Amino acid sequence: MGDWFQTIVDTEATSGEAQGLAANVLDWLIADGFISAERTDCVLGADAGHAPGTRYGEAVEDPDPELVNVWSNGLHVAVGRTVFDAGQGEPSAVTCPHCATEMPLVDEHWSPIEERWARFEDAVGSWAEGHDEPVACPSCDRTAPVHTWRWADDYFAFGHLGFTFWNWPTLRPEFVVDFSRRLGGHRTVLLEGKL
Repeated sequence: MGDWFQTIVDTEATSGEAQGLAANVLDWLIADGFISAERTDCVLGADAGHAPGTRYGEAVEDPDPELVNVWSNGLHVAVGRTVFDAGQGEPSAVTCPHCATEMPLVDEHWSPIEERWARFEDAVGSWAEGHDEPVACPSCDRTAPVHTWRWADDYFAFGHLGFTFWNWPTLRPEFVVDFSRRLGGHRTVLLEGKL
């Protein structure tokens, strides 16, 4: 069955401002009733999170009255250099930030193309540790840090701040736009995935 998640990642927040931005957004989400103020055991991958609030239904497209009965139904906030991913599956393609050439990373059977993925694997894995390994484009031969490449279906997002909603119905686009505005207008990426 699995657990679904949606993560809003601020790709522009610096390590120095991430904690303050997280606090501001949490204040808004709590004040407007989207999440509860109390932290409880309601998320995966962390000790505690914020359960849905009384007005959570205004943040999603199709509110599910059964969400309150799901154990992993909360919001987890991650502050710190993180590679956020979409969970199951593989990234299907990546696009060079210089020449916009798209490089498929899986074949027509959705099997990884190992020699292409190998170009990125170490750089993706080491980004959370503080490294910005450049990756060379096979088309234009220019290099760029791995976090600047564009990943198909936003499979990866690199940042210092992410908000993961566990098992919530699809977030409303207006809610996601408001989120970005409250993060100082920073560019955000919405990852959707399953564990």
